[in-house]
Amino acid sequence: MTDNALTRLAATIAARKGADPETSWTAKLLAKGPEKCAEKFGEEAVEAIIEAVKGDRARLTAEAADVLYHLLVMLAARDVTLDEVLAELERREGTSGIAEKAAR
Repeated sequence: MTDNALTRLAATIAARKGADPETSWTAKLLAKGPEKCAEKFGEEAVEAIIEAVKGDRARLTAEAADVLYHLLVMLAARDVTLDEVLAELERREGTSGIAEKAAR
């Protein structure tokens, strides 16, 4: 996997899975369970949608970063890695969205 901010964030989240919830926000989220992680992801996604509709690029950028973080936390809560998601994207690469949906 390429080293970039997203892969480093995914590694940090994975490392926090066993950390003390009193010292790590990520560990605190993970300790609340997958359902809470999913709820938080949904909240952040809605906030990003609101900023996209408003057209505030700076706020949308900040909310998009929150969405990516919370997506990775939600995935970690269910033991799904970023590598697995990237592999799925690579599998779909070059396939039209219409054809991919029809194959499901």
